[in-house]
Amino acid sequence: MADICPSRSEPTLSFTQGLILGQLSVVLLLAAFIKFFIFGDPPSPEVVASIRATDRRSRTLAHKKSILSLRETNALQLVQNPALNKKHVLRPGPPTLTIGSILSKTYYKVDSHQPESLDWFNVLIAQTIAQFRSDAQHDDAILSSLNKALNGTARPDFLDEIKVTELSLGEDFPIFSNCRIIPVDEDGLSFGTGKAFDANMATREGARLQARMDVDLSDMITLAVETKLLLNYPKRLSAVLPVALAVSVVRFSGTLSISFIPSNPSNNEPAKMTFTFLDDYRLDFSIRSLLGSRSRLQDVPKIAQLVESRLHRWFDERCVEPRFQEIALPNMWPRKKNTRGGDETISDVERSMSKAKGVDIAKDVREEARKEIEAEAHGGADRVPDSLRYRHRPRADEEFPGAGSMPGSMPGSMP
Repeated sequence: MADICPSRSEPTLSFTQGLILGQLSVVLLLAAFIKFFIFGDPPSPEVVASIRATDRRSRTLAHKKSILSLRETNALQLVQNPALNKKHVLRPGPPTLTIGSILSKTYYKVDSHQPESLDWFNVLIAQTIAQFRSDAQHDDAILSSLNKALNGTARPDFLDEIKVTELSLGEDFPIFSNCRIIPVDEDGLSFGTGKAFDANMATREGARLQARMDVDLSDMITLAVETKLLLNYPKRLSAVLPVALAVSVVRFSGTLSISFIPSNPSNNEPAKMTFTFLDDYRLDFSIRSLLGSRSRLQDVPKIAQLVESRLHRWFDERCVEPRFQEIALPNMWPRKKNTRGGDETISDVERSMSKAKGVDIAKDVREEARKEIEAEAHGGADRVPDSLRYRHRPRADEEFPGAGSMPGSMPGSMP
């Protein structure tokens, strides 16, 4: 029997030894995960910026290559099938005001014109931003908008209510410089990069002028929020992890591109302004994080990398070439409904009061104005008569005859 039944091999490790070995392997895996994933040193900002710039540039070149290949395909189809080209033959000639004529009449030479500094534009933008910051300090509209946007319907179930704890709009202003005009085609590609500009190349449909300017901003624009991560398995609110996050924009530099697209009345399309940033921009963040309630983890590097990557992706998908933002422009012709100041104040007073009382007030205003004009005329009698400032102006009742007529009213209108 002993020869028929093979002997059973004894296990080399006991149950206790196997349990200890399994626990050690789990501990080692957790230690490696915490060391390299949670507390691992992030790469330097220069390396990260170089990698992102390379990715953006490759994406832009791939888009340009696809556009050029599509043009070659369309041109080949037109050559093979001349019937497709009839619509181009029957199309009326280009408009008189082309890109070449605009550049010629404004004395702008694309090849030799020096870039502009835009100092006046920097002052104008600085005043606008300063007013925006002042309004934000006296109004909670921006906080309400942020809270509404952060707590929208798309908020996942594992996130509690998000509260804005800090908001800083900065103190410095962006500096625009090195502005230049570049003719581009309907796809936003420059005409013959590195070659002399030919005005005849810019006469085809869709060609437009593009303004490119460098933008640089060094500031501390901060948004801090706090929320809670909710664990809803195996039951709702099984665990809660408080999270605080503060994101600051410390540096932005890049090239802004602005184009004007004329209106198309046949298709009822208004004039539009488009803007985008070239792929050579630099955007640096400072991200602070805090996890936990009692034993807190502060400034976890991996969380900073994930948040920064998400913000870069959000910016790239919206306003970095080949994507752009498009803004419809209103009609630029002066309209009566857009007029402010002058006689409009008196008209508003007349409409808000009774008709008789409004007419009496208007008469008093004209009488007071007539006295001031007469006093000014007597006081400036000894001055130079050719001076435009002290030239005698017509009286109100001489220029606007009629007892109840108002300045700016049409002849024969009701008082």
